[in-house]
Amino acid sequence: MRTRLKAAFVVGFNGKSHELWRDGEVVFSADKIEFVGREFPGHVDKTVDYGHALIGPGLIDLDALGDLDSGVLGFENGDKREMGRLWSQDYLSQGPRESYSAEEEVFKYRYAFSQLIRNGITTALPITSMYYRAWAEHYDEFAVVAGTAGQMGLRVYLGPCFMSGMTYVREDRSLAQHWDEPRGLAGLKQSLRFFQDFDGAHGGLVRGILAPDRIETCTPALLTQTAALSEELQAPVRLHCCQSVYEFELVRELRQTTPLGWLEQLGLLTPRTILPHGIYISGHPRVSNPSQDDWHRLTASGVSIAHCPVVFARMGDALLSFGKYKESGINIGLGTDTWPPDLLHNMQVGLYVARVVENEASRTSAADMYNAATLGGAKALGRDDLGRLEPGAQADIVVFDLQGVHLGPFFDPFKNLILAGRGTDCRASYVAGRQLMENFELLGINSTEIQIQAQRQFEKLMASHSDRAFTNQKRDQLFHPVFPWAC
Repeated sequence: MRTRLKAAFVVGFNGKSHELWRDGEVVFSADKIEFVGREFPGHVDKTVDYGHALIGPGLIDLDALGDLDSGVLGFENGDKREMGRLWSQDYLSQGPRESYSAEEEVFKYRYAFSQLIRNGITTALPITSMYYRAWAEHYDEFAVVAGTAGQMGLRVYLGPCFMSGMTYVREDRSLAQHWDEPRGLAGLKQSLRFFQDFDGAHGGLVRGILAPDRIETCTPALLTQTAALSEELQAPVRLHCCQSVYEFELVRELRQTTPLGWLEQLGLLTPRTILPHGIYISGHPRVSNPSQDDWHRLTASGVSIAHCPVVFARMGDALLSFGKYKESGINIGLGTDTWPPDLLHNMQVGLYVARVVENEASRTSAADMYNAATLGGAKALGRDDLGRLEPGAQADIVVFDLQGVHLGPFFDPFKNLILAGRGTDCRASYVAGRQLMENFELLGINSTEIQIQAQRQFEKLMASHSDRAFTNQKRDQLFHPVFPWAC
């Protein structure tokens, strides 16, 4: 079946960059795009005219929220050491445990995937929190998650997270590391098994990835074996790195080099590696190493940065600077990492923060942010058939509606969306030619039902904070309203 989509604006790709067509159309059959432009000369079986809308490539989320986001619970609720966002020493001694049932673990992915689709994301590398888990993720749950993604139609890069350590809080409120290397190596074996069983599953929608948790929670043996497997399998590796001063200084203390220096020694600085968040490298004004060694490592290695501006801006933090990274040839993709799972929102915040940090408005552009969410993500995954609309590319297509009153008077599709839009302006979504959403409604998903279940499950997560927090404080003592409750 050959389908033609039409709209007032279409984002095509000319082989080098995106370009904008007025009154354009996209034609696809099966899972491939056949034509982008105007007045397709061939026969089509179905035409959908979206009118005043923007048709573009599906967005790529390199650090996609795959959770009922626990990160928002740290927003203006005080030090995370006090409110159960880290394990207390007492909790660790009792034995960490799961906060959710096995069914609830899978549901959180189903809910998160539905939200990603709603926000115009068609390719996702999901990420979840480990602090409310007994340890890390495992094969059996991810086998079910892969089936969930395949059933829903989302393109995903999956692999159970593995780690050999966890940060916890001592009784004196200082931070320390709990190590269990055998558990980490066992997790890597499960990740290898998942890759072997599921890479290419569900018609290619599910691809494998190696996902060590954080650089400071991994031992040399775990990352050495990860590097060897990545080389053998030609598998992507996503490793959270350079995301805090604590991480930078701890790795220097443990490994006698910077985080990027250690990855270089281990053979993990390669074009297959994706690093969220790439902020704290040597030479950053807040770390102890003033050299430019890490900068040279970044620019020479071909690694990709998964830039997640919203979650850091909430904490008063930012990449220094987006423009410098781009100008130096470092590949940058975007990630959501927190609620809302909205890459358009991350484009907006990322653009504004970059201009404030750089103290100018010309070094980082709206086009840079859109490129990161499409072409940058595709390059990070080694995929020249994603993140663009051109003949031969995958038919991963999203339609952003331009009629919402919140967009204001219309003058330019991208500028209106960047200045006033939101991810949920996404009206329709297609992945590999299969329609997942039409007229803002997910196909085959009861949004009311899953929202009720998500709320019930989130309440359970909030209650579990009392187990991990010091003095076992109750929920009302841990989570504070913006304004005090009236008596």
